[in-house]
Amino acid sequence: MGSVPGLLALVVLTAHLPIRPSVRQDPAPILDRASASYDTVRTLQADFTQVVENPMLGDPDTTRGKLFQRRASYFAMRFTEPNGDRIVADGKKLWLYTPSTTPGQVIRRAIPANGSSGPNLIGQFVEHPRERYAAKYLRTDSLADGPVDVITLTPKSPDYAYTEATVWILRRDAFVRRIDIVENSGQRRSILLRNLRINQPIASREFKFSPRSGLRVVDQ
Repeated sequence: MGSVPGLLALVVLTAHLPIRPSVRQDPAPILDRASASYDTVRTLQADFTQVVENPMLGDPDTTRGKLFQRRASYFAMRFTEPNGDRIVADGKKLWLYTPSTTPGQVIRRAIPANGSSGPNLIGQFVEHPRERYAAKYLRTDSLADGPVDVITLTPKSPDYAYTEATVWILRRDAFVRRIDIVENSGQRRSILLRNLRINQPIASREFKFSPRSGLRVVDQ
């Protein structure tokens, strides 16, 4: 599944989408609209495809599954490829369980208080973006859901786990549909979200993780 330093490691899709000519445009109003749209979200569900690209490891690693989020500190990525891998934030603890790479072990850590590294996949990029990032409008483009505005965000603080993030904001509803990140290590991640379902009930079991007998719990 690639390295996951904390919860929010994302990156660059290898799918080649059509690139539109660059347009000079102020990214701030687009980010403001995305922030206002995200502020209406109490729960979010989506199908995701994640691609991890590390030049040291050869071919990109592609994973898929379902994502669940409920404010404020509940989050889950349940992988179908590889089947059984999970990232779960249960409101108090963050669990990283990847039997595809480290069978017999689960990592447990406290949920960070800082929203930039907590269980907040989309919000970390659209909550207070003017304060957190220097933004640059790249281009218009398109995804399966329709036209998007593509904006690059450079963190103003050195405390982030990445040097650059690019968000793809759907014009129709101003929700982020794709996030590309360049991590501090140089590794690239991308998460593409499809079939978003906003403010629909989510079963509480999606945010629970109970280590089975014999599973070694590693606190970090």
